[in-house]
Amino acid sequence: MAVRPILRFPDVGLRTVCEPVEVFDERLYKLANDLLDTMRAAPGVGITAAHIGVFLRVVVIEFSRDDGPRYYVNPEIMIASDETIRHVEGSISMPGMTDEVVRPKAIRVRYRDLTGAEHEEDAQDFLAVCIQHEIDQLDGVFWTQRLSRLKRERLVKRWDKSRN
Repeated sequence: MAVRPILRFPDVGLRTVCEPVEVFDERLYKLANDLLDTMRAAPGVGITAAHIGVFLRVVVIEFSRDDGPRYYVNPEIMIASDETIRHVEGSISMPGMTDEVVRPKAIRVRYRDLTGAEHEEDAQDFLAVCIQHEIDQLDGVFWTQRLSRLKRERLVKRWDKSRN
């Protein structure tokens, strides 16, 4: 287990579509553990393999150590509610920058666990937001793309200014 370097916005890797995981072996367990360590160190509540430059469809979400981590391999949204929720989002690849994003309030997600077993899960509110946010990242959609053009441009200017 190791803390890995995180790609920073606007790294092209954050716009890369990730490939499905096809082999469920020790390397996948190591990747998942490295993701968990990296996310905790960032700190954050969600991370994808893309955040560390590994372009596989792997997500780790952990709200608290008491609850423990959730691993989603090859996740896909099966159903999304018409009802929406507004939530402030950000990214470990753009620390300190946040804005409000509108997403479906509830989803059903199909995914595999680290052994390759298939699952379906209903999620709502914050968990639904997190899963959607991370699946976007697996699809090469950075969270700022969910903002209006004006909000996105202002946020990117603030980000650029914060790094200089």
